[in-house]
Amino acid sequence: MEDRNNEQVEEKKKKKGFFSKLVEGLTKTRNNIVKGVDNVFKMFTSIDEEFYEELEETLIMADLGVKTTTSIIENLKIKVKENKIKEPMECKQLLIDEIKAQMKVESTAYEFENKTSIVLVIGVNGVGKTTTIGKLASQLKQQRKKVILAAADTFRAAAIDQLTEWANRANVEIIAQQENSDPAAVVYDAVAAAKARKADVLICDTAGRLHNKKNLMEELRKIDRVITREFPDAYRETLIVLDSTTGQNALQQAKQFKEIADISGIVLTKLDGTAKGGIAIAIQAELGIPVKYIGVGEGIDDLQKFDSDDFVNALFEVKQS
Repeated sequence: MEDRNNEQVEEKKKKKGFFSKLVEGLTKTRNNIVKGVDNVFKMFTSIDEEFYEELEETLIMADLGVKTTTSIIENLKIKVKENKIKEPMECKQLLIDEIKAQMKVESTAYEFENKTSIVLVIGVNGVGKTTTIGKLASQLKQQRKKVILAAADTFRAAAIDQLTEWANRANVEIIAQQENSDPAAVVYDAVAAAKARKADVLICDTAGRLHNKKNLMEELRKIDRVITREFPDAYRETLIVLDSTTGQNALQQAKQFKEIADISGIVLTKLDGTAKGGIAIAIQAELGIPVKYIGVGEGIDDLQKFDSDDFVNALFEVKQS
């Protein structure tokens, strides 16, 4: 019992530490979004069409995108009316709640952790894909899961070496072949190894040559066929890694990858280095795909499960209870 209590205390400390890091990491985004929003609230003494237009423009400029912003403003108008709110400052909390509502992640989002699963990780080169895989493998290993990595990004120079280094850091196995070998063949070997060694999770790195979409599509199809044929019972998860510093560009990448893969979750990296963190809200609302993980640092523990309450509270510096 005491061990369990100690674990819970440690978990709480960890969560608090990450929240502080999130508050710090979102500084640039906060300056971009919250300052603008606060200025709108201070500028107006009554809630009218002009107030909503100014708020709408501020949110669009902060990378929330037109579709998401329109939805937030429409819902805000309804709630202001229902609650008979007259003062702009009084509806700030309603705005915060509305942004949170756009980003809710279902409790079933992390099902793959509790099943024998295969996780495909996709995304263009340079977004932090390999690093994300290493961090995720480390987290799963800490949960006492048996994890195997598949180095199926065989075309990028040093991708295999980089993944091998992360496998060593996370203390998990890796299945790899020579550079330029067939990615589907690597996955075939990795699936065989995962079955033979009774692995809980197999995480597959994949190529990110989106400029060569036709080849990439065929490659991912081949990988999919191998997994379906060789391990039909495995639970499937496809995570796309996006670099939040690229803002609307990240949204476009997600849309293009969505055409060629059945994406089940988003990993947003480099949130600590960008003023464009508002893209986290836009991507989830526009694509209907949940942000499942966020990265706010280089450390192995700096990849965290996404929590919409924590994210928006850190953004608006709402104190945690």
